[in-house]
Parts: sequence; structure tokens; C-alpha cells
Amino acid sequence: MAWTYDPQNIFARILRGEIPNKTVLESPHTLVFHDIRPHAPVHVLAIPKGAYVNLDHFAAEASAEEIVDFHRTVAQVIADLGLSGPEGYRAITNAGLHGMQEVPHYHLHILGGRVLGRLVDPA
Repeated sequence: MAWTYDPQNIFARILRGEIPNKTVLESPHTLVFHDIRPHAPVHVLAIPKGAYVNLDHFAAEASAEEIVDFHRTVAQVIADLGLSGPEGYRAITNAGLHGMQEVPHYHLHILGGRVLGRLVDPA
């Protein structure tokens, strides 16, 4: 599979410091920041610092160090934000046209702080 990464996407620009963000946590390979249009009381985005379009691109081509760093950073943020208890959280990633991906840089939405409701089939 060939992925085409757009280095001018908003997350690439955030990583270069061209656009400000409200950072939650930064590690060597990952940045987590507050979503500018939150859909829950807690809504943050975790992005790898590498140029990956979506989850399958990241999983296929990221180094083991990047993958471990990303997941450990996400786990730390979930704990830091108080989401690891019984109330929990939702983690969502979108890919491509059918997945309604808006930014062509892999990102994981972490949402919590209230009941989010079931995902429903629009059909």
C-alpha cells in the first residue's frame, strides 16, 4: 500500500510549531493536545511525530520505538486525565473517505467525562 502524506496538513504544522496547541503531554515520538472542537468534557488528540497518514500506515511503517512510545504516552494521558477508572473513555481513529478522516495525519481521539452513547448505524 502506498500512502501519500501531505506535509502541509494542520497536524504537521502544529508539530513544526507553526500553529499553537494546548499540549497535554509530549514525548520523543508523540504529541497529545486538546481538540479545538471538543465533543466531550475531555477530548484530546494523540498524534505521532512521524509522517503517518492513518493507523494502518503507522502500524505498518513506524519503528517499534515509535509504536511503543505512542501507546505508552496514550496510556499515561488516560491515567493523568482520570479516565482509566470504571467510567472509562472512548478512543477513535478515522481513516480515509469512508472513515470520515478530516486530517491526513494519524491521530487518536480520546474522549471521556460523560456517557458518550452508542455508535449507531446511519443506514
